[in-house]
Amino acid sequence: MNPGHSPDVPGVVVVTGVSRYLGAHVAARLAAEPRVGRVVGLDPHDPSPELASLLTGIERIRADAGSAGTVIADLGAEAVVHLALVTAPEKQHGGRAAMKEQNVIGTMQLLAACQRAPRVRKLVVRSSTAAYGASFRDPAVFTEETEPREVPRGGFARDILDIEGYVRGFRRRRPDVTATVLRFAPFIGSAADTTLTRYFSQPVVPTVLGRDPRLQFLHIDDALEVLHRSVVEDHGGTYNVAGAGVLALSQAIRRAGRIGVPVVEFGLSGAAGVARTLGIGRYGLDQVDLIVHGRVVDTTRLIDEYGFAPRSTAEAFYDFVRAHSGRTLLRDGQLAQAEQAVLDGIRQIRAAVQERS
Repeated sequence: MNPGHSPDVPGVVVVTGVSRYLGAHVAARLAAEPRVGRVVGLDPHDPSPELASLLTGIERIRADAGSAGTVIADLGAEAVVHLALVTAPEKQHGGRAAMKEQNVIGTMQLLAACQRAPRVRKLVVRSSTAAYGASFRDPAVFTEETEPREVPRGGFARDILDIEGYVRGFRRRRPDVTATVLRFAPFIGSAADTTLTRYFSQPVVPTVLGRDPRLQFLHIDDALEVLHRSVVEDHGGTYNVAGAGVLALSQAIRRAGRIGVPVVEFGLSGAAGVARTLGIGRYGLDQVDLIVHGRVVDTTRLIDEYGFAPRSTAEAFYDFVRAHSGRTLLRDGQLAQAEQAVLDGIRQIRAAVQERS
């Protein structure tokens, strides 16, 4: 902990999104912290059996962030950790509309509940480096003060901008509350299961012809550490959270032992459709823009304030590769099907180019 920060550990902590990996592990770590009196999980869904075993002894309330209402005040919550964000439409029943409802409207309602709760004095909100967007106009490195050059195309990134706007309003109305916003880089590691890890798990990985973007990752265990410290220590403000260094996309693909298949940029969505066909995963505009343009952030503020440096991007990615090495990712015949789908997509792109010329 940064010397000069005296810990102000809350007695009652409410964690949203405990049916998912991040929320369940944060709640479990806080429950094991002897200085924390009580941890309550807020989620409308039941966790998987594996995650439920982590939550033994933790009180759970079936409610989402948007319907928290008087729950936070009734519990006498002193800290709220908001992790119930949906990162991609396919992870939410109801698609993009339901995703925005949970992310934006749900956060707005949760903040209203926190504003009315007199005992709340600490708020920790999960955000993302997606707030900066990804375009050809981007600077080499983003700091926390950097504004996006244009409105991001992806729905999750736009949700993040709205969420952070609501948090700024909350800070003005409740200056007595220590509000912490953590802009996480994409998660990676042996336990991470995200759109991006599924992207790198494909034997055939679609890339953009002529583009080799710089990428930055965050080991999910380091995300848990930063979240834990944000609750048991006082670190108000907005922080980039990422591993030091970068990997070019081509480097990451080679280290993962995969085959990169370049396509022209407007054909990337078609190549990514191979994964949908095979049931491996989907890619939204947030992910497409990232693997076209890349994104790198500065983490000096985090390291100086927390006295903690996440493991490097290369180390975090190596942990992911080691966990997936030798794993059979496609059933018999699916690799040939994937290769044929990519070839068909390339032929369609060539035909479209010829028609335009």
